[in-house]
Order: sequence, then structure tokens, then C-alpha cells
Amino acid sequence: MSRTDHICLMAKYNEWMNTKLYEAARGLPDEEVVVDRKAFFGSILGTLNHLAVADTIWLKRFATHPANFSALEVVRNLPSPASLDQLLCSNIESLASYRAMLDQTITKWAHLMADADLDHVLHYANTKGVLADKNFFSLVMHFFNHQTHHRGQATTLLSQAGVDVGVTDLLAIIPNETQA
Repeated sequence: MSRTDHICLMAKYNEWMNTKLYEAARGLPDEEVVVDRKAFFGSILGTLNHLAVADTIWLKRFATHPANFSALEVVRNLPSPASLDQLLCSNIESLASYRAMLDQTITKWAHLMADADLDHVLHYANTKGVLADKNFFSLVMHFFNHQTHHRGQATTLLSQAGVDVGVTDLLAIIPNETQA
């Protein structure tokens, strides 16, 4: 599998898992979604919100790539979150809409990427203003790994609330290979 095919697979996994998590969270009463469960970002909503914040921050950084990915135009126009726990939406319904927009953007962006784009060194400042110069492919892999990490936390929080999210493994969507 090529690097760009792997990125498209990760975008598909991202959207699949987010759909499952939001369906599960929407099945809970609002007070269960916002209750502080002593997680890093507090609640189910707080954890899902952090993912949306971080994805927005990273996509805005990726939008500065010289390839000028057209799929990221919608993100270029979004306000920059001020912190990693800034509340983007006050309820699961509005956050789900925002999440769906992000996931559609990520999928379109993934399919626009060319292998040569991945070797670029991206210059950006982190949320504390520290400058960095990092390999673009490595940053994209971090982006997807970060999502998986926090979705795992959200899955645990949902489980603690009595909700079974079901299968969460990437393996479930990796296509079978045929041998010649």
C-alpha cells in the first residue's frame, strides 16, 4: 500500500469511527454526555470537542502546504481555536455537525494528496508559539494517531456510561489483498 493509499485508509477509518462514536453519544441523555468523568478533557463531550479542536488546528496548519489543497479551503476560513480545550460547540448535536464537516474535509483532502507532497517540510508554530519544521508525512501520521488515541478515550468513557461502541479496530476496514 502506498503512503497516499494509507492516508486515504486512515481518513476512511477516522470518518467511520467518528460516526460510530457520535451515534453512541447521541443515544445518551445530554447530562450523561457532559458529566465530568475525570478524563483528561473531562466529559465525553469534552473529549470529542478536543478532537475537533486539534483536527481544526492541524488542518489549518496543513492548509499552509505549498500544494494549496483545495479541500482545505473551508478550514482556512475557520477561526483558530485559542486552546486545546476551547469549547467549539455546547452540545453533541452541534458538535456532530461540525465533526461531519471536518470528516468530509479530511476525506477530500486525503484523496488530493500526491506522494511528492508528503516529503515537504512543514513550518508551523505550535499552540504555545514554538516554531517547528517537520516532515509532512510524519505530521499527517501524527494527526491520525492523535485521533485514534483520543477516540480510544472516548470509547472508554462511553463504555463507562453503559454504551458499547462495537468494533473499533482499523483491521475491520483494511481491504483483503488478493494474491496473484
